[in-house]
Amino acid sequence: MIEIYHVPGTRGMRPIWLCAELGLDYRVIDVDFSASYRSSPEWRRMNPVGKVPVMVDSESPDLTIFESGAMVQYLLDRYGKGQLQPQPGTPDHALYLQWSWFAEATFARPLGEIVNHLREFPGEQTSEAAIEEMRNRARLCVTAVNDVLQKRDYIVGNTFSAADIMLGYTIMLTLKFLPEAAPPAVAEYWDRLQQRPAYQSAFGNAG
Repeated sequence: MIEIYHVPGTRGMRPIWLCAELGLDYRVIDVDFSASYRSSPEWRRMNPVGKVPVMVDSESPDLTIFESGAMVQYLLDRYGKGQLQPQPGTPDHALYLQWSWFAEATFARPLGEIVNHLREFPGEQTSEAAIEEMRNRARLCVTAVNDVLQKRDYIVGNTFSAADIMLGYTIMLTLKFLPEAAPPAVAEYWDRLQQRPAYQSAFGNAG
């Protein structure tokens, strides 16, 4: 049993989606996302910086993971049986790693800064210049992804992989925090991802 502590719309979506794709037995545990609970000793023992998600594997009960990308790779390596990632050491695997890390380290970062800025500096304190700078960084990332997806159905070749799970979450954030519509290839890609049976089983159209 995989236990995933999650708040809807957050990065716990990634391991939940992957569990559904792999047919793993998993349970989603809702987390109180209030600032008081996230700063409590109880939750800080689960995640030292007070964020979500957190994952616990009953097969390794002493192991607690609190980074979504690490959760995805752990599940693939332990339970995937070679599914949803190219053979390690191949060029496709290098691209798989590149786009998986890009999704979080490069693409999600400016989107997260928009969220943080709006939360920490609400109303008249909000700096539109800072937010627009973050939007422009995200737009560069959207364009890079769109250029690739004009040539293929998925981010690594024409085969769905866990890199699409990593990237799909970030695309969802993009649609929420950029005011303009996504470029056509990105919009079609996101629609294609949402139609996957595992995605529908885990989230319907919610995420």
